Amino acid sequence: MTATPPAPTDLDTVTQQLGRPVRGVRAVAARCAGGHPSVVETEPRLPDGTPFPTLYYLTCPRAVAATSTLESVGLMREWTDELAGDPELTAAYRAAHESYLARREGIGHVAEIAGVTAGGMPDRVKCLHVLVAHSLAAGPGVNPFGDRALESMKDTWTPATCDWSPA
Repeated sequence: MTATPPAPTDLDTVTQQLGRPVRGVRAVAARCAGGHPSVVETEPRLPDGTPFPTLYYLTCPRAVAATSTLESVGLMREWTDELAGDPELTAAYRAAHESYLARREGIGHVAEIAGVTAGGMPDRVKCLHVLVAHSLAAGPGVNPFGDRALESMKDTWTPATCDWSPA
């Protein structure tokens, strides 16, 4: 998906989704079937000057809940162990890390976070929310663990079946 600048209604929706004012949102990177944002792309430096390595931020409450369920059953540890023993998976995950870095660097260089992505990339699986957001924003085949997480939660949430709507 191509990221698009957020409309004021998008920012209002994301504020509702997060339950707090948005910070540093530069684009909507993915939407659910109902048209609401599911992933936003953030500036690498927040308006207050804080470096922010999390380029893709999962915002849809239903997607967040489904991802949290996966985290609660320990998939991160299982997948990190698998990563350590699989050279092809390691290479694919490193490529996801490089893709993430290249996109963020294309937006703006922030020396304090140079070389740092999010979600544990490239050496471990730490935060499925970031990896799912990356997969939704970049599309399938870019982040192997984001893709796996999306596949694992397809019975509880997909962008095509999401029924969340703003209040």
